[in-house]
Amino acid sequence: MPSSVPTFPELLGMAESAAIHLEMRDSYAVDYEQGPFADWRAGFRHNAADRASWWRPWLDLIHETASRGVVVRRARIVSEPVSEYTRFLYDGTFTNVAAGEQVRWLPRRQASDIALPGNDFWLIDGRLIRWNHFTGEGASAGGEISQDPTAAKLCAEAFETVWERGTPHDAYKIS
Repeated sequence: MPSSVPTFPELLGMAESAAIHLEMRDSYAVDYEQGPFADWRAGFRHNAADRASWWRPWLDLIHETASRGVVVRRARIVSEPVSEYTRFLYDGTFTNVAAGEQVRWLPRRQASDIALPGNDFWLIDGRLIRWNHFTGEGASAGGEISQDPTAAKLCAEAFETVWERGTPHDAYKIS
């Protein structure tokens, strides 16, 4: 394994059976002035019927990964009532699902007794971790790769507990 952090296409390309992702922040790199979040705040919503307007390279990658038989799952631990940014994520999550990703939501109050790692992560095939580091403002502070079996076990167990308690995207309702 190279010491550098692989790109997401490289990372997901390594997956043979499972790629799981745990998100635990209520916002990520919010730009209130420009970009997709600003557009959403101004009232833009993806039209589910117009797939060409919202399909993007990330969704191609997820679709390609799932099409190879890799189970791609994402779980989000969220504070309730949800943040404005979480509403933005929620509104666009149907695109992830359309690409082949399974998504569940868990209210933070239901996660209090779960041993969770300190950072968001991707876990590939239960052995390769990509830690996602963020600044206090939610900007990416880079990734880190680990194959530490103890950390991988913590990530796998935490994710499975969150997944079991979580609500599938199509059943989770925000107010």
